[in-house]
Amino acid sequence: MVEDYFRQYGLITLFAGIAVLVPIGMLMTSYMATKIKVRPRRPSPVKLETYECGFGPIGGKWSFNSRYYTFALLFVIFDVETVFLYPWAVKFGVLSARFGIFALVEVAVFGIILAIGWGYAWRKKALEWT
Repeated sequence: MVEDYFRQYGLITLFAGIAVLVPIGMLMTSYMATKIKVRPRRPSPVKLETYECGFGPIGGKWSFNSRYYTFALLFVIFDVETVFLYPWAVKFGVLSARFGIFALVEVAVFGIILAIGWGYAWRKKALEWT
């Protein structure tokens, strides 16, 4: 049992190592390709210009739209809700047999907290794009 426990963490460590080494390897390969002149580096004003879907840039070089980031953050928050609810729904039969009504009350409290957050975002008009 202990060997299986350490084997699982060994796999997590292996995947974490791969997740770090692959991007570093790609960046190093790109850097080396530039150094040995396989990949030329010729910046020009056109290449350094902001790209907006094939049209000329509107406004300055970079504009910050906080509504987009707020909307994206709200999406992530409510998307993570699914990550927490799915395992609960899969194991609901086992949980209700073991913990009784507490398993249902627990997820109801979780849902109420999310509903309060959704109501707050709606009231502050964070879900409206215009």
